[in-house]
Amino acid sequence: MVIFKTIQKFFKKIGPGFVTGAADDDPSGIATYSIAGAQFGYKLAWLALFLWPAMVAIQEMCGRIGMVSGRGLAGVIKKYHSRRLLFMAVSLLAIANIINIGADLGIIAASIQMIFGLNIIWWMIFAGALIISMEIIVPYKKYSRILKWLGLSLVVYVITAFMVKQDWKAIAWNTFIPQIRFELNYIITIIGFLGTTISPYLFFWQASGEIEEEIVDGKVKDFNCKPEVKQLEIKEMGTDTKIGMLFSNIMTFFIILTTAATLHAHGIVKVETPQQAALALKPLAGNLAYVLFAFGIIGIGWQSIPVLAGSVGYALSETFGFKEGLSKKFKKAKIFYIIIALATIIGLVMNFLQINIMKALYYAAVINGIAAVPLIAIIIKLGDDERIVGRFKNKKKNRIIAWITFGFMLISVLLMLWQIIFR
Repeated sequence: MVIFKTIQKFFKKIGPGFVTGAADDDPSGIATYSIAGAQFGYKLAWLALFLWPAMVAIQEMCGRIGMVSGRGLAGVIKKYHSRRLLFMAVSLLAIANIINIGADLGIIAASIQMIFGLNIIWWMIFAGALIISMEIIVPYKKYSRILKWLGLSLVVYVITAFMVKQDWKAIAWNTFIPQIRFELNYIITIIGFLGTTISPYLFFWQASGEIEEEIVDGKVKDFNCKPEVKQLEIKEMGTDTKIGMLFSNIMTFFIILTTAATLHAHGIVKVETPQQAALALKPLAGNLAYVLFAFGIIGIGWQSIPVLAGSVGYALSETFGFKEGLSKKFKKAKIFYIIIALATIIGLVMNFLQINIMKALYYAAVINGIAAVPLIAIIIKLGDDERIVGRFKNKKKNRIIAWITFGFMLISVLLMLWQIIFR
């Protein structure tokens, strides 16, 4: 009872930063991290440590831009930056997110089927219909609480990691000493890892999420209304973001550990889906590990698909000037909700068109990795623009970390293109 009350108090203090961090480990993310662990063992564990400060720096900038300006990220870019670049970024975001939604729905349905049986098609339709209904019907204040609780489903991956024998010396070495290889498969896996972890949809979601919180708290009436923001509120948002990104990367770390210690250790390196990873765990780590792994996929899928669809809704609505906001009823933001529903439905339909969803997902992660590079540069500049953030400009430390992240991702993308062209 005491633990439950402590968790409730903790949940009241956290907001969009935690939801964003948890959504980063969506079923397609679990697939990417499982593939990384199966193919390379512990060798990519260092990325979970390396990317935590990078995610904190960039997401904090996005949250601050939204909180102080009263506009979502697309709205700010539209007003203060290149519209051509905005259309390109939003187009890539919509394509990548819809592919992710389709893959996530397929993965959720397959995971439910593994545990409960029945036809996978019905589970897909059920999942899609329930997610759309909840986003439209459930008031934002309640819905944001549901998203927070669903994020905790990722904790099962900490449990599964400790259910199998781990080589802690190798883990420590690979976590603190980056392992770099100039092989195409290794580089593409890193790009996919980066694209899954530092994803454009997280940028758009958190900026808009901070405004939704301000509307619920009565600080502003609507999007595009500039609020009065205090230093303490910025600090609280920063803490929320740190917690969310730390949670995200810890879960990533333990997913890699689980698959490295089981699949990679037993020579199972060709894993394409998290369901395959869960099934492979069954003879290696037992039924409980298999069920927990599958439940983690289902729980976080319910949480992350609304974030993916919602970020498309925010980005397109801001780009074309439609009314937006999950805090609004359907009648007051019809096109916003229609965009969310269409993104989910198109993702669902993809599963019936004989498209290799996992292959498409892999390329979507690469697209995200490429699209994130110019967006990071823009976000840094926006976070330093007094017209947008006033006196709440980027801290020097965050600016340096963000530029290092930009450079690392740019070099990784160029190396990948070099390998593809000249291999």
